[in-house]
Amino acid sequence: MAEKKKKIAPIKIKKGKKLEKEITSPLKRFVTSFRLVSSKIQIWIYLIILSAIISFLLYPNLLVIPTEDYSIGDVANKDIKASHDFLVEDKELTKQRRYEAVKSALFVYDFDRSGADINQRIKKSFSYARKELEQILSIELEPTLRSQKLGQLREKFFDILEITEDSVLFDRLVKDNFSSHIDNNASITINRILENGVVGNKKVLMTQKGKGIILRDIDTQQELKIDDFDRFYNLESALQYFNQAIYQLIPSEIAPDIVATTKHFSKLIINPNITFNKRETELRKEEAKKSVKPIYFQVKKGEMIVREGEKINPTHLWKLQTEAKLKTKAPTLSMALSMTVLIGILLALSYIVLLKRSNIFKGDSKSLIFISVTLLFMFLLALLYNTVAEELARGFYFFTAQALLFALPITLGAILISIFQGLEVAIAFSLILSILASIAVEGRIEFFVYFLIGSILAAYGVRNCRERLVLIKAGIKVGLLNIIMSLSIQTLYGNPYSLVGAISLISGFLGGVLAGVIATGFLPLIEMVFGFTTDIKLLELSSLDQPILKDLMVKAPGSYHHSVMVSNMVEATAESIHTNPLLAKVSAYYHDIGKINKPLYFIENQVRGDNRHEKLAPSMSSLILISHVKDGVELAKQHRLGKEIIDIIQQHHGTSLISYFYQKAKEQNKKRESKSSPVKEEDFRYPGPKPQTKEAGLVLVADAVEAASRTLVNPTPARIQGMVQKIINNIFSDGQLDECELTLKDLNQIAKTFSKTLSGIFHSRIEYPEPIAKGETDKRKENGDSNNLPAPHEKNGSRENKNEVKEDLKRLGMS
Repeated sequence: MAEKKKKIAPIKIKKGKKLEKEITSPLKRFVTSFRLVSSKIQIWIYLIILSAIISFLLYPNLLVIPTEDYSIGDVANKDIKASHDFLVEDKELTKQRRYEAVKSALFVYDFDRSGADINQRIKKSFSYARKELEQILSIELEPTLRSQKLGQLREKFFDILEITEDSVLFDRLVKDNFSSHIDNNASITINRILENGVVGNKKVLMTQKGKGIILRDIDTQQELKIDDFDRFYNLESALQYFNQAIYQLIPSEIAPDIVATTKHFSKLIINPNITFNKRETELRKEEAKKSVKPIYFQVKKGEMIVREGEKINPTHLWKLQTEAKLKTKAPTLSMALSMTVLIGILLALSYIVLLKRSNIFKGDSKSLIFISVTLLFMFLLALLYNTVAEELARGFYFFTAQALLFALPITLGAILISIFQGLEVAIAFSLILSILASIAVEGRIEFFVYFLIGSILAAYGVRNCRERLVLIKAGIKVGLLNIIMSLSIQTLYGNPYSLVGAISLISGFLGGVLAGVIATGFLPLIEMVFGFTTDIKLLELSSLDQPILKDLMVKAPGSYHHSVMVSNMVEATAESIHTNPLLAKVSAYYHDIGKINKPLYFIENQVRGDNRHEKLAPSMSSLILISHVKDGVELAKQHRLGKEIIDIIQQHHGTSLISYFYQKAKEQNKKRESKSSPVKEEDFRYPGPKPQTKEAGLVLVADAVEAASRTLVNPTPARIQGMVQKIINNIFSDGQLDECELTLKDLNQIAKTFSKTLSGIFHSRIEYPEPIAKGETDKRKENGDSNNLPAPHEKNGSRENKNEVKEDLKRLGMS
């Protein structure tokens, strides 16, 4: 009987979490939409935007539109003269010229010459009709069949003419045997009319008389300017002309019925073939408007713009606004653009030479945004602090702006980047920030050195930060170093033992301590906004008193013990393969939390030996095993374990095959012969993805090895080593480690460490054989172990003999 699923109590969202959602939602939307762009293009967009923002921060007057004190109707309180030569746009005259250009734009009419080729269609249709009618009349047919033949002829006849069917006209034509007088005379007259052109609404056309129109052939796209509109017919005059021409062309001895039929025919065939193209006309008007360039008049240097007591008119205002813009923006804009180029080159080279070659730099959109935001924040802080320092120096005689600059907590940026992105990235960041910060404080080289050395020490001091006290200690160390550097700089200025020198020493120490203190407050905020996981958070999660781990211990004790064993194995191995041991250990604790929902379907939690999979189909059993990964991810998100841990939970089985149930399904399928569809291997594989990091790959291997170690009989060191090598070989051969950075050397080291760890666990165990009751089978074989990996030497597999297996082990660097 299936286990009854227990309801999980909903998690109450606190105010802090609501705030987090409000903060992170815009960032997530931005990152999601930005992922649609190519990663290489993203990086260059980041660099360009970042360079432009920094440059504009250096020249803030570019961001402010100069406003005038005067408006139209005000009285000037002084004489204002032009400080230099400049041009002013005459907006009224420009507007008038553009209106005139739009008014003079010619209307566009489309001329459809395909209508003028009606002559051929008339000849073809009548010739066909006469021939078919003759065949129909030549033989005796039943009325029904005859009517059917005539209906087919009618449909074909009007299809050739490309006009709407008219039964009355067709009956007349049949009665007249499609007389040649009709098609010969009608085609000549109609062709002549359509060649001249028929306009649907000639009244609109006549409004352009004296101005002309553009007549555009829609087939050849040739255009002609037409001034004479008398040549064009409207529909009424075209039919009138046709009727008069028919009386002259058809002989008087011909029956009046033919004349009437011809007139009826003309009403259907003559249609307007000159139409007004409104869209093209509007486009030409817009082009005409744009073609008129702004009209300027020159203002000479020293020329009086407005005299005192004179009312401000629009011309005065244009001159005053242009004068103000040229004064404030012209020289600064070129400087800002030049600075943008220089900063862009600095950022691009730093990324290519330093960051791109770093194996630690993640390079994802979130990391790039975080580094960019941190750089902008620290740069803006330097600008604002420099302004505040100058203001304080003006108010207190014993302060100098230079001495106060030593208190700038510039090392805060290096601390944050080192914690969240790694030491190598932080050093590259420190170089860029030190250059930009020194520019912000008026380009002093001594402060560049001061900022860079302090930032490097700060980044190094928090490289393995696992508690918040480390931040304060690093800040104090930087403060002490700042004292030495500030004293050296004041010695260069010649006042090391003055009051200014003492203030510099105090400022330097405070700058280092402040950076550490502020960083402690920033860490939770950054973790919340960007979803990063620090070693500090990992240490908190490593406590076995976490609620989710307690649930695992109570509801799935076997899985809990398995997770603890896996965590011990990966922690002992992680450092030797140069990966994060704390992340690997904590991820191992939580990798099987998804088994909480259905614990008794996994053998490590089966106490009485009852196996629930015996009553289930293999496909259902595999779905239950696979579901623990999805359930684990959902629980991890609910308990806010962090993206890195969630990824490892999702990847800890990769796309491995649940081989036992796959083979069982194949055997059952064979017994049913052709009654069921073939068993698909992909239905018995985990959905993945495969491990993407060393930590994820390490947890995958440890999970499989620890589970397999429980089945060992008489676990001697040799047997343990053989088992470990076999499991790693299976995983390697199945391609589960193809997408992570584990090397063959790492796999060799993992095998050695795992063998040593397991040997230490099993060395004191003695096997006590228990009698198996008659008829009872070993139920451990058919279990819910989720670590069934495909053996490379199975039937129809890629390995067929032991020699090939040994060869694989040699390739892995194992003996």
